[in-house]
Amino acid sequence: MALAFDEFGRPFIILKEQEQKTRLRGLDAQKANISAGKAVARILRTSLGPKGMDKMLQSPDGDVTITNDGATILEQMDVDNQIAKLMVELSRSQDYEIGDGTTGVVVLAGALLEQAEKLLERGIHPTRVAEGFEIASKIAVEHLDHIAQTFDFGVTNTEPLVQTCMTTLSSKIVNRCKRSLAEIAVKAVLAVADLERKDVNLDLIKVEGKVGGKLEDTELIYGIVVDKDMSHPQMPKHIEDAKIAILTCPFEPPKPKTKHKVDIDTVEKFQTLRKQEQQYFDDMVQRCKDVGATLVICQWGFDDEANHLLMHRNLPAVRWVGGVELELIAIATGGRIVPRFQELTSEKLGRAGLVREKSFGTTKDRMLYIEHCANSRAVTIFIRGGNKMMIEETKRSIHDALCVARNLIRSNSIVYGGGSAEISCSVTVEAAADKYPGVEQYAIRAFADALDFIPMALAENSGLQPIETLSAVKSQQIKENNPHFGIDCNDVGTNDMREQNVFETLIGKQQQILLATQVVKMILKIDDVISPSDY
Repeated sequence: MALAFDEFGRPFIILKEQEQKTRLRGLDAQKANISAGKAVARILRTSLGPKGMDKMLQSPDGDVTITNDGATILEQMDVDNQIAKLMVELSRSQDYEIGDGTTGVVVLAGALLEQAEKLLERGIHPTRVAEGFEIASKIAVEHLDHIAQTFDFGVTNTEPLVQTCMTTLSSKIVNRCKRSLAEIAVKAVLAVADLERKDVNLDLIKVEGKVGGKLEDTELIYGIVVDKDMSHPQMPKHIEDAKIAILTCPFEPPKPKTKHKVDIDTVEKFQTLRKQEQQYFDDMVQRCKDVGATLVICQWGFDDEANHLLMHRNLPAVRWVGGVELELIAIATGGRIVPRFQELTSEKLGRAGLVREKSFGTTKDRMLYIEHCANSRAVTIFIRGGNKMMIEETKRSIHDALCVARNLIRSNSIVYGGGSAEISCSVTVEAAADKYPGVEQYAIRAFADALDFIPMALAENSGLQPIETLSAVKSQQIKENNPHFGIDCNDVGTNDMREQNVFETLIGKQQQILLATQVVKMILKIDDVISPSDY
């Protein structure tokens, strides 16, 4: 390879034997695509299950992320191959739709690709393989409906929800506190849920974190926590029965929209201008006092003079509060966001039982707690941890638990975890293959073998003998006709996942199978890889 320049000074590369290089077509292209998909799945396979390993990801600017969340790993990996990018999209779509199972869906897709490769080598056409996988996925999804169980829960009986969230948190780095975190997640979801409509707005749940303390100090606050403090150190730090003015207009004199210039050539003119500015501040503060506000929360800043004036007029204020936080404060306190001082009225004030400033440790870190709100539909999960990476991973884990609780409120059907659902589906799909006389039966059997990859990976990551463990559990399921037997990853002493209280949501498991099958079908249908240099 050599670098040359044309008559305009533009560089171009001369490749030796360029005419002998051909692009990938047909079976070679399909094998190359399958290889890329398998490579991505292989990375995530060791992160599956409660004993799965974590990955350390270093970004180009030096930031380090430690996680075993499949969506986060693939999101932060620098992937160039187009087929590998499809696997990243697969994980992302599972995250958007369900919120959990992002690792499992990629591992299943990788297993399907591995089985597809064997079938292609035996001379079976990719279209027939794709059709067989489609038939098998429908059989598996229908069987999941058959083995699923429903449970009743309410505001008083939340134990089934907590158990399912604990299953999600078992595979995370925070599994030692999974009980308390699962309870926090369930309480948060129920606080913002509309149980009649079976709807949950997760935007009303704010997840905030602060370095310091220990994971057990994580708490649920029925209100909002803002990472701000009072604008003046001498303002009161504890306000009861607060009436809050939520402003998006700055505490400063109005500036003309056009370019302006003021010539001040005497002391008197300067004094007049200063008095005029002070009068503006006075009027603004007085307007807030007149409508009965005892706390001002402002999206913009205000200068030292305004700050000093607010303190002297006994009007506590918080500045530079973000737009999203302002919205949550307005929802929680029942207030209205006011864009102009002229529109401020007593009806637009938010109400909170208690507003307090809390200090952390020996540092100057302070946060504002707005609690006992008039409308406590907005809540905050406040996470503590030893370092920033721990807090970020806990946030991701809590997000998964929140999504699982939301999915259960939408549809209260569950299947048992620990690979039991996959083994049961595998047995059913294998049995169903005999009913199909065509070549598709090979693909259906291959799909059943791919489903076994999930429990095998769970066993392997738990330090068990994968093939022996899977064979024992599968024979136990068939012998007792019980789909609840799975891999005993935590070495409890029983394979019955019902006794271990290991649940997964039905829609999450069905979505995994459907999404993985769709992506694998798409990859199998690609028989030519054309790059921009080819045309």
